[in-house]
Amino acid sequence: MIPAENIRDWRGRPVVDVEDAKIGTLEAVYVDTLGDEAVFVTVKLSSLFGKARLVFAPLEGAVVTPEHLKVAVARELVREAPRIDADGELHATDEPAVFAHYGLEYRTGSLGERRLARR
Repeated sequence: MIPAENIRDWRGRPVVDVEDAKIGTLEAVYVDTLGDEAVFVTVKLSSLFGKARLVFAPLEGAVVTPEHLKVAVARELVREAPRIDADGELHATDEPAVFAHYGLEYRTGSLGERRLARR
């Protein structure tokens, strides 16, 4: 896994998919509160009407290159992922959908605490 402190240095850089197709721009890093490892990034997508939105992409299998962050999933899967407004935040009730979209197991901490934290 890519350490969270390293991936944060890539904010503003391109994010590409497994086929090297550009998805968008790296906006933020989300860590798993159970292990403090970076597990998701938000990717900034632009729309035709100028309103940006952020979608979640998994870091499992991701690779950092000199040019971009390459995620191990297809562009369309990321573009269809749960999203938040560019100035929004991920609500605790929306966390399970992010994990489910990529077929990942979701469980809260032993006291029901949130699973993801933005870093």
